[in-house]
Amino acid sequence: MSHVELKNLSRSYGQIPVVNGISAEVSTGEFVAFLGPSGCGKTTTLRMIAGLDEPSDGEIRIGGELVSAPRERIFVPPERRKLGMVFQSYALWPHMTVTQNVAYPLVVRGVPSDQALRKAGECLELVQLTGLGQRYPHELSGGQQQRVALARALVMEPAVLLLDEPLSNLDAHLREQMRFEIKDLQQRLAITVVFVTHDQAEAFAMSDRIMVMRQGEIVQVGAPEEIYRRPANPFVAAFLGVANVAEGRVVQPGRVLLDGTDVPIQADSTAVDRAVQVIV
Repeated sequence: MSHVELKNLSRSYGQIPVVNGISAEVSTGEFVAFLGPSGCGKTTTLRMIAGLDEPSDGEIRIGGELVSAPRERIFVPPERRKLGMVFQSYALWPHMTVTQNVAYPLVVRGVPSDQALRKAGECLELVQLTGLGQRYPHELSGGQQQRVALARALVMEPAVLLLDEPLSNLDAHLREQMRFEIKDLQQRLAITVVFVTHDQAEAFAMSDRIMVMRQGEIVQVGAPEEIYRRPANPFVAAFLGVANVAEGRVVQPGRVLLDGTDVPIQADSTAVDRAVQVIV
């Protein structure tokens, strides 16, 4: 079952297209990464899913509900989309304690204070921050701040968790540790996650599927191993840094001429005398 569905989704700023008619589906309980270089449209896509940006065209469905459709003048605001989001900057309130930060989404929705604080405590335990509830954000390490932001995103028990490059501000060692902690948490909660990153290692370590973006378009979708072993085009191969690309020509099914050398190649294409690009 598709939990998040994008259909012909586009976003332009003035005459500048940023997202160009993409379509994608994220299944319930799936961890999907939008991966691509800066300016490829991945964060804009995430913001449209969150309701923080309105599409120029296309549709967004969450849990089967149509939440964005410009042609039908449908736009469900962020607070009604049953989403949790962790921002790249974490966006913690500096004047609030850790517990107050986590409880804030409940408080603004009118949940009684004792219930909000109890739920906040449960979420802090979930992200291994028990005992730190009375500290302020500036008294925490970067990794602890990231956990607070994650706990706050989970406190409303969202149907979908959105992650906007949440590990980019951490050092390399902590970044690797948090990859596995977030993935473990996602599996324990069986929650749907949409994750945006430019870091190939993060996407490969955490995702069930990866959607590679370039210039506002999705150029390849697949499991991490599939994308690594069979990049769809030279851009994907170069961006992943997994291979060199050589020009060749098919001389017979399963054999390619590379720089004058007849080489056995496993490939989908079997058209004899066809020019091909071979990843080596």
